[in-house]
Amino acid sequence: MAARKLAFLGLGVMGFPMAGHLARAGHAVTVYNRTSAKAKQWVDKHGGRSAPTPAAAAADADVVLMCVGNDDDVRAVALGADGALPAMKAGTTLVDHTSASASVARELYAAAKARGTRFLDAPVSGGQAGAENGKLTIMVGGDADVFADAQPVLATYARAVTLMGSAGAGQLTKMVNQISVASVIQGLSEGINFAARAGLDVERVLDVISKGAAQSWQMENRGKTMAADQFDFGFAVDWMRKDLAICLAEARRNGAALPVTAVIDQFYSRIQARGGGRWDTSSLIRLLRDAR
Repeated sequence: MAARKLAFLGLGVMGFPMAGHLARAGHAVTVYNRTSAKAKQWVDKHGGRSAPTPAAAAADADVVLMCVGNDDDVRAVALGADGALPAMKAGTTLVDHTSASASVARELYAAAKARGTRFLDAPVSGGQAGAENGKLTIMVGGDADVFADAQPVLATYARAVTLMGSAGAGQLTKMVNQISVASVIQGLSEGINFAARAGLDVERVLDVISKGAAQSWQMENRGKTMAADQFDFGFAVDWMRKDLAICLAEARRNGAALPVTAVIDQFYSRIQARGGGRWDTSSLIRLLRDAR
């Protein structure tokens, strides 16, 4: 793939390594981060350059990519004072990797179209490890021709990049992902806790059942650390609660029943109340271990 001029906005635990993959692939990357020291750290490690505002980063880019916190952050970085979208050249594309609502995705799609630019909502799954290893799964909403143009760039840090439908479809698919993940983590927590209380060798149990129908990514990557009570890594509880709030709000709009998801969301609120907002989402097992 020919080198392109890219901008990456947001250098958190996901954005920092994702932008790094783009630089290593030979693209000319300009980065922006709300905390300028983080942008300097990225430039020191990967080269390229940093910009003081989203607008300055985006002004000369062919594709602008962003990965920020929530809907308000998306609007601020894309449309706010010194936002990226008004500064972008006609025909260029803004790709949003933030896990956000479908409504904000459709809002940015319309705003981009009105300005003669283009937009894709492209949330990711795979966590920090997936970002660092370039093995993310990216679910995309938007127009097919825009997707075809951006797909080679996104593939730089992904094992799968799939167009799911029109604007907002990427975000809706990410909601399905988070609903499914939350339920798997709770089931795995209950299973591990049951095994421990039954006096079984938990690691041996996990080794056996991971070869059968119970196998999951969570079991393979978090089962043994859950058994060891280790939660200082991975996808934080605070982030999962943000995502589940989006899922529950969307379900209220479309009429989908999410009874289990609603309960698990409250379990995560109890983890937060214990000071575990930055623990990995697999920390759900703590509630079961501490139950009497």
